Amino acid sequence: MAVMIRGKSLPLPIVQGGMGVGVSLDRLAGAVAACGGMGTISTAMCGFREPDFAADPKGANLRALAAQVRRAKELARGAGLVAINAMVATTQYADSIRTALRAGVDAVVCGAGLPRDLPAIAAEVPESDAAIAPVVSGGRAAGLICKLWDKHYRRVPDFVVLEGPLAGGHLGFSKEEAREAQAGRSKPLSDLLREVLEALAPFREQYGRDIPVFVAGGVKNGGEMRRYTDAGAAGAQFATRFIATEECDARDGYKQALLRARGEDVTIVQSPVGMPGRALHSPLIQRVEAGSQPRIATCSRCLTVCDCKTAPYCISKALIAAVEGDWENGLFFCGAGAGEVNTLSTVPEQMEQIMREWRAAP
Repeated sequence: MAVMIRGKSLPLPIVQGGMGVGVSLDRLAGAVAACGGMGTISTAMCGFREPDFAADPKGANLRALAAQVRRAKELARGAGLVAINAMVATTQYADSIRTALRAGVDAVVCGAGLPRDLPAIAAEVPESDAAIAPVVSGGRAAGLICKLWDKHYRRVPDFVVLEGPLAGGHLGFSKEEAREAQAGRSKPLSDLLREVLEALAPFREQYGRDIPVFVAGGVKNGGEMRRYTDAGAAGAQFATRFIATEECDARDGYKQALLRARGEDVTIVQSPVGMPGRALHSPLIQRVEAGSQPRIATCSRCLTVCDCKTAPYCISKALIAAVEGDWENGLFFCGAGAGEVNTLSTVPEQMEQIMREWRAAP
């Protein structure tokens, strides 16, 4: 059951996905780690509640991140692992990683772009021995990253997160692929897993160790996780179901929006990041679709790929509005199965349920 990651034991094969802005910070990540899983803090604008955020967002983000990593580790009490999720597309990508490593984070997970230089950034903090991992959408991406890291840094991922097209938030697929997945016509996650395992095989052999793969996106329960672990996965990443917990760092308004959502309320949006994403069909999205969303007034340049003159809305402000429970102005990211989450619970209850289903699966 336990998964070894860079010499550290993850007692339960469960990763909590990083959710920004502010949905998964120290409270949620620490609670998941305390139960023996991998809790994940999203670095995206994680200092938005700092008093000087408006005047110095970059400084506030890094200061808050360091404190959040330390608090999550304290909550975990050595039971599980604490990770960060750093988006490659953010301007503070490298600084966030360095800050988290110095604060003692156990793992760094990177998505929303190709983390070509992640090993080099990690090497800048030699006192840290944190695991590093990319988020991939299939075997091609997994193989490319392994080749790049092996060639330039003599290193390969310590684990990999495979996110299929049913995941929430930013997706490594086209809008058409995401919509096909929502309609049940996409390539099965089991096929993507097989491709990733095949791509990793030569690097496992070369380095003489395992590269665990955690599947994500549409993994509904522990029974499905068992099906993937039987097929070669180390475990699974869950995200949306952890929003509806008491420990989740989002305000109650976000949790209630998720609890009242139905399957038809989940839609595919185009993010200013330049990638499609999956979210609730909130009033903000409706205004964007109708062309009535006001233009961006101010910009903090949080994303490397965002042009505030052409972006349909400010994603940072929209995500902050969501985490604060502002239904009218928020961007409420969620997975394809959001309509099936209808009960507020606790992290220990969720973890116990997943593992109970995993053990009971045939």
